[in-house]
Order: sequence, then C-alpha cells, then structure tokens
Amino acid sequence: MYGRKVKLRFFFVLLVLLTLVLSVFVILKSLEENVVYFQSPTEIKALSEIEKKKIRIGGMVKIKSISMKTKEIKFIITDFENEINVIYSGVVPNLFTEGKGVVAEGYLKDKNFFLATKILAKHDENYMPPEVKAALEEK
Repeated sequence: MYGRKVKLRFFFVLLVLLTLVLSVFVILKSLEENVVYFQSPTEIKALSEIEKKKIRIGGMVKIKSISMKTKEIKFIITDFENEINVIYSGVVPNLFTEGKGVVAEGYLKDKNFFLATKILAKHDENYMPPEVKAALEEK
C-alpha cells in the first residue's frame, strides 16, 4: 500500500520523536535530583517529618544574632514569624549582614537547627530573593 520511501520517512520521524522524548525524560530525571527547593522557617516548622536531603532555607538574618568564632558562624534566619538557628563553617559573602536577606543551603538536623553547607548572598545590598520577598509579604 505505502511505498518504501514513505515507510522509511515514517520510521525516521518515529525514531527522532522517540529520541527526543527519551532525551527530555533523562534531562528532567537528572534535574529532579539536583534541584533544591526554597523553604521559609514557617514552612520548616510545619513539616511532619525531617528528611535527610539537601534543602534551602531563606529569610532575613535576625539582628544581633550573628556569632563568629574561628571558622564557624552561628546566626538565626527569620521570616518574622518563626526562626531557625543556622551553623555554617566557611567564608561568608561580603554582603552577609544582619537584617539582610539570605538563603542557606544544607541539611536540617531538627525543626530548630540547620547545618549550612553554602550561604547564598550574591546580590547587592538592596536585593531580596523573590521567594523571600513573597514569603515576607504574606506575613
């Protein structure tokens, strides 16, 4: 019924579509493992159980909460409703100060304690991450 050229084109188009679908699936699956979602201290308090995966917590650095020792920095992240204590070992960005927005990436030990592996504050002093701004506006 169909000629050889038509069958060959059909299989070629089918092969290209199958490859495209498979590529998109593999890309999305690999991103799923690497994407870290932002959460506020209030959302952390509402968790039913603590997961052992990497998360991001964002909010404002509470005024008069930064305590620096030799290689360890302790501070409190707040969304003006709830707070969470953070410990970080390493160098913080120059823009990390009290009363400014911050996003910390790391692991939650319990609902009140967070062990940060990275502090994200790569912005000018007037910038606030959109997630933090939206969370604060809700309050």
